Formats: sequence, C-alpha cells, structure tokens
Amino acid sequence: MAGRSKPVSHAMIPIRDTIPARNYPIVNTTIIGINILMYLIQMGQGPAPDRFIYIYGLVPARYSVSQIASYFSAFQQGFSFLSFMFLHGGFWHLLSNMWSLYIFGDNVEDCLGPLRYLLFYLLCGIASGLSHLLLNLNSNIPIIGASGAIAGTMGAYFILHPKSKILTLIPIFFIPYFVEIPAFFFIGIWFVLQLINAAAIHAAITPVAWWAHIGGFLFGIVFLFLFLKLPQIGVTDKIRRVTEKKKTHRLQVVRPVGTGADPHLYGTVTITPYEAMTGVRKLVNIPQGFQKRLFKIVIPPGIKEGTVLRLQGLGRDYPSDQRGDLFLSDQRGDLFLKVSIKS
Repeated sequence: MAGRSKPVSHAMIPIRDTIPARNYPIVNTTIIGINILMYLIQMGQGPAPDRFIYIYGLVPARYSVSQIASYFSAFQQGFSFLSFMFLHGGFWHLLSNMWSLYIFGDNVEDCLGPLRYLLFYLLCGIASGLSHLLLNLNSNIPIIGASGAIAGTMGAYFILHPKSKILTLIPIFFIPYFVEIPAFFFIGIWFVLQLINAAAIHAAITPVAWWAHIGGFLFGIVFLFLFLKLPQIGVTDKIRRVTEKKKTHRLQVVRPVGTGADPHLYGTVTITPYEAMTGVRKLVNIPQGFQKRLFKIVIPPGIKEGTVLRLQGLGRDYPSDQRGDLFLSDQRGDLFLKVSIKS
C-alpha cells in the first residue's frame, strides 16, 4: 500500500512553525480527528483488512481494467477519490501525516478561512490521487493516506510563508537542542527528495506514492492562487470572531541582542492581550553561541506597557567576569497587529 510520507530525518523532529495562527483551526483539527477515527475503524476490520482497503483505497486498475471495474458501482468508484485520503497503513504513517498537517495546516486555514480551506484540502487530495492514477494506470495496488492532501497544504504554506522558520528538535545525547530551519529550505528539501525518489523508482513497485506527493504539492500551489481570488463570504468573518485565539505558543525562541559595550541583552516575548490580563507561564529557548538553554518565565497578570522581565546572569560577560542580564520585553498585540510595548 502506498501514500506514505517519509520524514526528512529521523534525528530531526519538527515541533511547530514560527508563524502563529490568528484563529483556532477548526477545520484542520476536524480533519485530524476524522483521520484518527477512520484509523480506528480500520483497526476494527480484524486481522485482514485488505478487502476494506481495496474498496475504500484508490486502485488505478479499478478505472483502467474493465474486468476489475465491473465489480464496483459508480458511487464506489467516485467515493474512493475521497475516502483514500482518510485511511492509513499504520500508526506511524498516521502520526507523521497528522503531525505535518498540524504544523502547516493551521496557517493555510488562517489565510483562506475555514470553508475555502476545507474545499482546498479535499481538492489537493483528489488531485494527488489523479496524479498517481495517471502515471500508474495498470497498478492493482491501493494507495491510501493523507500525504497528497498534506503535500498540497505544504505547497500553499511554501508560497504564503517562505520566510517562516520550522522550530526543530534535534536530540543530542538526550539533551534537547532546538534550531529554527527556514521553511523554504525545510519544504524545498522535502520536495526535492520526492522528485529524486520518484525518478529513482520509475516503473518499479514501491510502497510510497511519490507522484501523489508531487502532484499534491504542485496542485496545492495552483489551487492557492485560484482560491485567493475567490471572494470570502460573510460567514467566514463570523467564524473568525468565534475562533479567535487567546493564547500564544507556550514554547518560544528568543534571540537576544545587545549594543556596544552594554553587557545586557534584550529580547522579545510575544503574548496576547488576554495573557497580559490573566498572566501566563512560558518556556523560552535562548540560543547563545552553542548554548541552547530552556528557561521557565512567569509573566504576572495585569502586566502593563513598558514592563521588562529581568533574567539575571544571562547577558554578556563583564570584564570582572560577572555576567550581564537579559531583559525580555513583552510584545502585546491583537490577532492582526502586533504592537510592541517593550521599553
């Protein structure tokens, strides 16, 4: 069975992107939930789910070989273009796909709105299935998985946020080491790997639908430009008012800067007006040379503009071997404008 995506590296674990979504991704979250539900239904088919997968997966030979096509109704033939993208070949296949969708899907939904995003996602999945079918007309192997639809979402993200960064965990001797990899590089390398693998296998039998990934990615870019030209309907604004996010990411990367001989360093922590009012705890990752340390900071409730948090001993070295301090200013903003309130 095909449709499985392979991670860029087993030693690199993407955590999230650095572009926070302004609204809660209700459609993206619902899609993830449906995929999990369908996986549980698959597991309920017993030790031999092959018949279930052959019916609801996408099998190219069902459309090109008349003897096979005669066993299926017109509804079954059409429904497979939708159902195949909600089935998975195993737990890790499901987990890797859903984690990728979690990272990239919310920002695309944030841009398109929930209704347009739902249609966009389904069309990317269908286009990825057609891409595989046209290049494997006589294959009797079912392809399953959300990889093609997610590839379309990654293609859209690649266009929308090329300067974003992917916060990636690299465990080194059990020590969490966080790095920010540019999105255009992270996704670009992924796409190049799909092309290389697709060219390498050519006509050979493979458990991965490389052309579904490539087709999904390219069609995702095309669909994005088409959907951005479609006007939004009034219900989108109403949904966005309800799904407005009240909190920022708990884990944030702060890159402190200093000037001249000042031993102190200065950075920015991003919070929402709601968090400024209620108070919040954050995990802050501070890269300094080869040091990538995590710190817990507490932002008290009712914080006002100009407030500065002081982390002692994390600044530059004094000539007397004492270290300067790191000052973190709070950046408050609504879901559309980020207004700096640092002193």
